Amino acid sequence: MKQSTLCPRFEKAVSLLSQRWTALVIYQMLDAPQRFGAIQSAIGVSGKVLSDRLKDMEQEGLVKRDVYPETPVIIEYSLTDKGRSLEPVLRDIEQWSQDWIPPKTSDETDLTESHQ
Repeated sequence: MKQSTLCPRFEKAVSLLSQRWTALVIYQMLDAPQRFGAIQSAIGVSGKVLSDRLKDMEQEGLVKRDVYPETPVIIEYSLTDKGRSLEPVLRDIEQWSQDWIPPKTSDETDLTESHQ
């Protein structure tokens, strides 16, 4: 049987987006820059995991961290052009989920509660 080979760039992209919480963090920042607490409360991720994901995404060039030297210090996270370019991909996934994923019933547990 012939083994198919995936493009290394495609593998890297899928690996990056499939990291737990990464796509949700990017999705949360599509409309506007966000502060850490706003992202955390919107998606229900732990502070440590969110901090790790933001650092990873910053290293990958998807997210920019802006520090405003006020009292108290304000830190905002925003998408770079590279991060923003994922918007059509995430919007397509959003549409696919609306078309194919059944609505959650009241007796199902919230994914964010059971998988942190």
